[in-house]
Amino acid sequence: MEFANAIIIFTGISFLVYGFNSLTSKRMVNEFERWGFSKYRKPISVLQILGAIGLILGLKFNIILIASSLCLSIMMFFAIVVRIKINDNISRILPAITYFVLNALILDYSLQALN
Repeated sequence: MEFANAIIIFTGISFLVYGFNSLTSKRMVNEFERWGFSKYRKPISVLQILGAIGLILGLKFNIILIASSLCLSIMMFFAIVVRIKINDNISRILPAITYFVLNALILDYSLQALN
């Protein structure tokens, strides 16, 4: 359980930092343009921040953990698809794959807690 909590906290903090960087960083503005999602940068960033907050709150409320990890898993799945579609190399796709797997594991963990 402590290891699972560490993964949840790590992932939550990561998405919090990434979400805020996506709102404020010029580099991230350029990345969203490269991905073809520049007009969706702010809503995606807010969803990342909300997902991060949901992961942290999910430590106390499992239903929030389920919803947040599911939504972030879906978001990361589509991030992988977009990066493949624009022909990114594996080193650029690997972070999205990693966070997809982490959120899928968190989702599985939170669903098992229902039993």
